[in-house]
Amino acid sequence: MSSVISPTIAPAIATVELPATGFDVPPPTLWRFSVEEYEQLGRLGVLTEDDNVELLEGLIVKKMTKNPVHDWTIDFLNAVFSQQLPPGWILRIQNALRTHDSEPEPDVVVAIGDFTSFRRQHPTGEQVSLVIEVAESSLDQDWRKCRIYARAGVPVYWIVDLNSAWLEVFTQPNRQAGEYEQHVRLAAPGQATVQLSDTAPLVIDLQQLFPPAGE
Repeated sequence: MSSVISPTIAPAIATVELPATGFDVPPPTLWRFSVEEYEQLGRLGVLTEDDNVELLEGLIVKKMTKNPVHDWTIDFLNAVFSQQLPPGWILRIQNALRTHDSEPEPDVVVAIGDFTSFRRQHPTGEQVSLVIEVAESSLDQDWRKCRIYARAGVPVYWIVDLNSAWLEVFTQPNRQAGEYEQHVRLAAPGQATVQLSDTAPLVIDLQQLFPPAGE
């Protein structure tokens, strides 16, 4: 499966480097769970939906508090993509994605399948075309997720940076290195496009994604 990012404006190559430490913590407090162990905690009721956590590189990490603009942005992406999505693809909102050592809950995922495809299992990186994280207070954490999604083979990863009104676009995952080989930073005006197939693009107007302050 291939996904190509085709922005309609000339992007500038970003120079921001990913934090080197990932989700590491000092060894005396370190305990990493496997994905199977993490899911078992849910089945046993040790973790519930009210705990608002996700598994990142074996660590159970508390998710950031959401504010109105964060939720509005997810609603906007949902509304736009729902109108554009062709048959054979499904939009998932804040649902789990399974990798070999993590189970993040991205804000938006475009996956191959329909509503019956993931009744018994979470999608993996090979089953998705696009992952989006909407970042405000979670920006550093969402940058660190780059290596999780790259190792999982997610073809296109977007970070919607609400603080700077930038769309960080990552493509060409190197699974062994745990990094994306291409990164561009887009800003309004213009569009960002993910090509699901030759005839099925997903297009976002960046001016609508990042409305001027006060609107």
